[in-house]
Amino acid sequence: MLSTYQMFKSKPKNKIHKSNSDHWYRNNIQPGTTVLIVKKKDQRTGILTKGVVKNILTSKPKHTRGIKVRLDSGDVGRVQTIVKG
Repeated sequence: MLSTYQMFKSKPKNKIHKSNSDHWYRNNIQPGTTVLIVKKKDQRTGILTKGVVKNILTSKPKHTRGIKVRLDSGDVGRVQTIVKG
């Protein structure tokens, strides 16, 4: 089940864990991980899409704008938050 979120500048809730750089490192993200991504078309608005990682598309071990992934739904974007729990 996917839903779209508007990114707010408030503190994340307990189930969402976002440190300054967790989403920068490829080794923190595996297929099956639930994440919030920003799609290319939504970069200006900051709308986030929640989903489960199907493939990791970034080959480098670190990317400062977020690791690029494909979700089970087929959406492609950069990870902004790793959802815990």
